[in-house]
Amino acid sequence: SMAGIGVAVMVLIVVLSVMNGFEHEVRNRILKVVAHGSVTGLEGRLSDWERLQAGAEANPAVAATAPYVEGQAMVVGPRSIRGVQLRGIEPAQERRTSALDSLLEAGSLDDLRPGGYGLVIGRRLAEELGAGVGDRVIVMVPQGITTPAGTVPRTRRFTVTGIFNAGMYEYDRGLAFMQLGDAQRLLRMG
Repeated sequence: SMAGIGVAVMVLIVVLSVMNGFEHEVRNRILKVVAHGSVTGLEGRLSDWERLQAGAEANPAVAATAPYVEGQAMVVGPRSIRGVQLRGIEPAQERRTSALDSLLEAGSLDDLRPGGYGLVIGRRLAEELGAGVGDRVIVMVPQGITTPAGTVPRTRRFTVTGIFNAGMYEYDRGLAFMQLGDAQRLLRMG
């Protein structure tokens, strides 16, 4: 009986150790790509985000802040079409809130310039699209343009300027980053 209890306790300790390690690894991978928290408006927009950002940075408990915009899109590559979550960022400020720079396998966040229409995509997405750094892809957003023939989705040609590998399939396959101003224009966020 003593040996049975000893083996059971040993198994319990091993399982708890594995689960703690797994939880730590998953948390670290998620927080390398997205911030610890975010502030959004009721309709998903903040009209006076600069004032809110200044107020948050004045709080000693806040390490850093960075603005972003988000939206859904379809990316058309040479080989296939995939749905993604678009995230418009300011590269200089994003470096303070995430470790996206360290996850880049190719390219640089500095290549996301205003009006440059660059796109940083995950490794799995790049493989599925058949696109690499320097290749051109088409990004389509569901907010359409009304024409006499009906509603047509808005499209814009982007150049892949970077490929990241977060080690999490959801991010590597379904997330794309672009410069904040380009995302605001594409998603009509002003």
